[in-house]
Amino acid sequence: MGLTIREIRDNCIKARHLMQRSRQQHFAVGAFNVDNQETLIAICRAAQNKNSPVLVEVSHGEVEAIGLENIRDMVDNYKKDYGIEVFINLDHSPSVEDAKRGIDAGFEFIHIDISQANHEASDEEIIEKTKQVVEYAKFTGALVESEPHYFGGSSNLHNENIDYEEIKKTFSTPEGAKKFVEATGIDTFAAAIGNLHGKYNVPKELDLDLLARIRKEIDCNISLHGGSGTPGHFFEEAARIGVSKVNINSDLRIAFRETLETELDKHPDEFAVMKLMEEVKKALQSVVEEKIDMFGSAGKAVI
Repeated sequence: MGLTIREIRDNCIKARHLMQRSRQQHFAVGAFNVDNQETLIAICRAAQNKNSPVLVEVSHGEVEAIGLENIRDMVDNYKKDYGIEVFINLDHSPSVEDAKRGIDAGFEFIHIDISQANHEASDEEIIEKTKQVVEYAKFTGALVESEPHYFGGSSNLHNENIDYEEIKKTFSTPEGAKKFVEATGIDTFAAAIGNLHGKYNVPKELDLDLLARIRKEIDCNISLHGGSGTPGHFFEEAARIGVSKVNINSDLRIAFRETLETELDKHPDEFAVMKLMEEVKKALQSVVEEKIDMFGSAGKAVI
């Protein structure tokens, strides 16, 4: 059905208010990836049960699978059905054009990630294209997120160990964060402090001292990508320091697949797979509720 420009702008104002509340009240908002309706329902159920604000997010591949307008309509429909505070984030948009399409579709949060499509993109190219998205987003008021370099890993289950000495080479720095935020005018800085896309066979470790130094240097929101597989105490402290958004994908994908495999094994003669999905949704809801508790956002929704 789509939204009017007035509705889009009103939603973006509310999204900005949410980020302000997160900073003032020291909680983070979970941004949960979806690539199917069952995951979306589970996120909405968790948000309702915990009275928590949430972000539903889609990356480029998920957009191609579902469609921008379809995602907008589905989220709006379930937002009404469940009576929740929910917004949409376009995650890792690889180009200016793709980011603009997300803005046009009424997404409240836009993550422009030029280095995702081109790992060798120059600083100048990343800054210039990020500025183009920031300028375009002024029409609706959408919040723009970005980072100055490629962020490693993938939203999958990794069996290799984490080489922190190598990863530290791509950590954000307070000086670099400040320079990038001032050059681009972004609303949200995606910090790299030990967070890494995907889930590994060892827990991730976040450099919270580095996060605190970055927080002192920039006034905009801070997000953490690659939140899956991270012990909860890191998130609790990160929210206290001033992180406003944490991305979760792999933990949901793993719970989805493992639970569905179990249900398929338990019901070998059932070919109407939709009849097996309730247990999957329950497992996903449990994951989301666990993250909400970690992030401190339970009871923080404003409807």
